[in-house]
Amino acid sequence: MLPDLSISPFTLVLTVIRFVLVVAVGLHILLTKRNTASAIGWIGACVFMPILGTTLYLMFGINRVTRLAKKLVGDRSPRRLEIDQPSSWNRELEGQFAPLALMVGKLSSRALVGGNSIIPLHDGDGAYPHMLDAIEKASKSILLCSYIFRDDKVGGLFADKLVAAHKRGVQVRVLVDGIGSGYFLSPLYHRLRRAGVPCARFMHSLLPWRMPFINLRDHRKILVVDGRIGFLGGLNIADENMVSRKPKHPVSDTHFKVEGPVVRQLAEAAAWDWYFTTQERLHGDLYFQEHKSTGESLARIVTAGPDTDLEKIEYTMLQAITLARKNVRLMTPYFLPGQRLMSELGLAALRGVQVDLVIPHQSNHLPLDWACAANIAPLLNAGVRVWLANPPFNHSKLMVVDRAWSCVGSSNLDIRSLRLNFEINMEIYDTVLAEMLDDFITKHRNKRLTHYDLDNRNKIIQIRDAFARLFMPYL
Repeated sequence: MLPDLSISPFTLVLTVIRFVLVVAVGLHILLTKRNTASAIGWIGACVFMPILGTTLYLMFGINRVTRLAKKLVGDRSPRRLEIDQPSSWNRELEGQFAPLALMVGKLSSRALVGGNSIIPLHDGDGAYPHMLDAIEKASKSILLCSYIFRDDKVGGLFADKLVAAHKRGVQVRVLVDGIGSGYFLSPLYHRLRRAGVPCARFMHSLLPWRMPFINLRDHRKILVVDGRIGFLGGLNIADENMVSRKPKHPVSDTHFKVEGPVVRQLAEAAAWDWYFTTQERLHGDLYFQEHKSTGESLARIVTAGPDTDLEKIEYTMLQAITLARKNVRLMTPYFLPGQRLMSELGLAALRGVQVDLVIPHQSNHLPLDWACAANIAPLLNAGVRVWLANPPFNHSKLMVVDRAWSCVGSSNLDIRSLRLNFEINMEIYDTVLAEMLDDFITKHRNKRLTHYDLDNRNKIIQIRDAFARLFMPYL
């Protein structure tokens, strides 16, 4: 007797659904995914687990941030709400870094502008008084974006100044990250809202279908007052940054006070973040001012994020390393870059450029340190000098090439910052400032990391570090 080979209607319908899902999702992946490894992984998941794989892809595999950004931008060029950089300050560069200036201009759609004053400020002790003074003297507008804005003594002081400015009629807008400033409670956000200050949380939602956005963070730190004075860098707003007060877990950092035409680009970036989050447009002279020359620095803002600015800060760094002739100095709190940046640093060292990388002896995220230890050997092989900075933990993000070009801002040298986070950096063509930052980095070259240090780890530690490295994109 022949076996019954008939298929039930339910099984047939389920099979058809699975086939349609695999084909539809597979086509979408092929048309939208640039990374082949990612594409193969998603297609494999959908083939072997059609329903679960499709569900996961719909939740985590589609970059809806880019789609939203393009929808908001419409038919305008990225990052231009209603602002055109005054052409009188636009500059063209000659010499060694001319190709870099040309490339970054095309990449960022922003002009290189002259007439800027850029002052480095170290730790909260050096930066907060300048920031608070600017807020206290504000007469028109305040734009503040911060990844971490804690409701502690320092945060409370900033909050009081912001509320006071709001009450005297200043247009205040505060944007905090939906994760960094507290996913569930975010007390500072509620404190400002109760006082009537317009405050929003970036990419924050408790709705299950919006949960994928929690991996996308606004890591930018921006303050623009009256469209005239700007601040940016790595500094969050919290007690831990007041190093002189000896907090339990001190965090050193470097921030920058900026005056001049480049502040307009900084204000534009802050206004875009606010618009992206709230769909409120910020208009006119309240936020965007004409500027006079305040210094000699040539500068330009470079933004990056998983929207219309994907990987632009990394491309800027790669091109700068390519043009290096003598030395490249980098200082970063976390070092877990992708293969492109690793290869470029190694190639620079092999062609005779002195490459110095300064990282903390111990950061405030141990899994990142573990993964870094498992990932850094190829740079040592190429001749890159890796240095461990003594405590306190230094959160500065600095890059200097040939003591002439600098890149500063919020971006760490890890995959999260370079691909997933919304970041803001400033490239600066100023030899005096570059030499100052180069000396600052050099001062923190305390202990050189060697092959012996890596090989001397016991096997259990090596396995732990190698396992942590598997999670590089998410650390």
